[in-house]
Parts: sequence; C-alpha cells; structure tokens
Amino acid sequence: MTKDLITRLNEGPVLFAEGYLFAMERRGYLSAGAFVPEVVLEHPEVVSQLHREFIRAGTDIVQAFTYYGHREKLRLIGKEDLLEPLQKNALQIAKDARDEFKDLDLLVCGDVANTNIYNPDDKKSHIECQKMYEEQVGWAKEAGVDFIVAETINWTEEMKIALKAIKDAGMIAVTNFSIKKGDKTREGHTPGDACKIMEDLGADVVGLNCYRGPAMTMKLLPEIRKKVSCHVAALPVPYRTTEEQPGFLNQKDPGCDCIPGGNAFPVALDNLYCNRFEMAEFAKDCLKQNINLIGICCGAEPHHVREMSVALGRKPIAYKYYPDMSRHWLHGKDKSFLELNTKMKDKY
Repeated sequence: MTKDLITRLNEGPVLFAEGYLFAMERRGYLSAGAFVPEVVLEHPEVVSQLHREFIRAGTDIVQAFTYYGHREKLRLIGKEDLLEPLQKNALQIAKDARDEFKDLDLLVCGDVANTNIYNPDDKKSHIECQKMYEEQVGWAKEAGVDFIVAETINWTEEMKIALKAIKDAGMIAVTNFSIKKGDKTREGHTPGDACKIMEDLGADVVGLNCYRGPAMTMKLLPEIRKKVSCHVAALPVPYRTTEEQPGFLNQKDPGCDCIPGGNAFPVALDNLYCNRFEMAEFAKDCLKQNINLIGICCGAEPHHVREMSVALGRKPIAYKYYPDMSRHWLHGKDKSFLELNTKMKDKY
C-alpha cells in the first residue's frame, strides 16, 4: 500500500516537481498571460509526456495540471463550460502517468491556486472563492488523489478559505504561500506567522512556492521552520531573483533592450535562469534546515529535477543518462584521446 504524504515526509525528503504552466508555454501549447491549461484537453499526450519526464528525473509526486484551471480563468477566455472536463482530464492524466511507474510508489496530488478575485473588503468575493475551491477539491477527492496543495496564494485570508475546503473534504492539505516584495503576505503577516496560522487551522504541511528564486526563498524559510512544528515545503522558481526584486514578476534583463515593455516576466526570463547545480544546492540547503518537501516551480525542467534528486542521494531512472564528461572528446580522459585533447584544448 502506498504510504501517505506525511508518513513519507516523516521518513525523509520528498521531491516535488511543478512548473507545468511555463513548460507548456515554452513548448507552444499554452498562451502566456491568460495561462489557462487548455492543453490537458487539446494535447493530453504532451502533458502525459512531461509527467513521465519529471517522474524519470526523480519527482515523488505527480501533480495534476489543474493550476489556473479554475472558473475565473476560464471565464476570462469565455470557456467556463470546459471547467469540469479540464479538471477531470488533468486528474486522470496524472493518475495514468503514476500507474505507468508502479514500482516507484508515487503520490498524486490535486491543486488549487490563487483565484485572482479575492478582495478583503468584498464579502461576495469570499463566497465566490469558497465555491471555486470547493468544486475543485471535490473533483480531486473524487479522482482519489493522495493530497491537495493550495499554492501561489499571497493573501492569508484567501489561504484560509482554500485550506477549509481541503480539510472539510477530509484530505491532507499542503498550503504554500507566494511572498512578494516586502517579505510579507498582503495583509502584512510574516511568512512564519502566516504558516503558523495555517498549521493551527489544520494544514498538514506549510511553506512557500513560486515567485522567488532559490536564494530569496531560502531567506524566508528559517523563520517558518522555527515557528511551526509540522513539515515545511519549499518550491522556488529556478530564476536568480534579487533583494531588489525578490519575485520574478517584475524582473528586468539588463543585458537586453528589445523585450516588449521591458519586463522579463514571463517570456524573457532566459538570461536569469538557474542552472541545475544551483537547484541541487537549494535541495541540500533545505535538508540542513530540516525541510523535507523540496521542489521546484515555474520554469522547472527535468534536468533541474534530476540534479535535485541526485543531491538528495538518489539515482532516478534518468540517471542512466547522467553527464559523464570523462567520455567527451575534448574534456574527457580517455587515453586514446588524451594526448590529442591536451594539444587541442588551447585552441578552443
């Protein structure tokens, strides 16, 4: 029988690959801006393949691609009638991917996210948020997911609504805040205080995802770890965000002056990308902080996930093709090429 998320976390680190929105946009199956995951209906085979690649790279969790697949996003593109089939298809794709790798004991998770309609001064928006979360959680539970993550939410009160929907359904809940510039939620809670509020309300795992790169995410984690007794999650974006711009939403690329509007987010972040070894170091740093739900968000690619897996002491399926520069014609150490390589290196 598959162990539940909390049992797995009690035993050691769990690796969690996210980032489907950016991955699908780069591959040409999703429009930046609206960021609606219609791809799960239009090209389900592409979503299945990305699940496989993340699994082969070492993720322990297969996340159903329902992020931003909610009623408000579909309203914006005039396709609310697609909401239920989109949700259910995404959940089935994730389960089918899990079932292809029966020996790996993978977990499947459902996902709810920022609604973009929450307004602290508008009680009607609270009711609408509740309805949106409840219907998504209901479909995820019906599909038999192992847990549900509420993520990329920067209002503490909105997170409370999402958490209540998950716990009312009797599901394991992970609540991951996204913290913008200023290092606080939009109400003014520190990440540690916000996560403590969620733990006290029944969240099983609390933490951070998205917006911030590894360094700016790590900056906030010690306070969270100190204030809560439950497990902590950390899923940064693989971009080099800074103290000046800790989140990637408003970053600029000083090396390029041809970006429309000048804002690198979301489609011109290439020059700010973290390499695989930076993400591996983040995974190691999480272990030092006693943070066991370790992952990566928007911008993730399988090579990042594989290197994080290796950093956690594992050899995932894709380790078969792990780099071996000893076999490279120029940089390698094969005796038959060694003398030639020594002579040629200076020319390159």
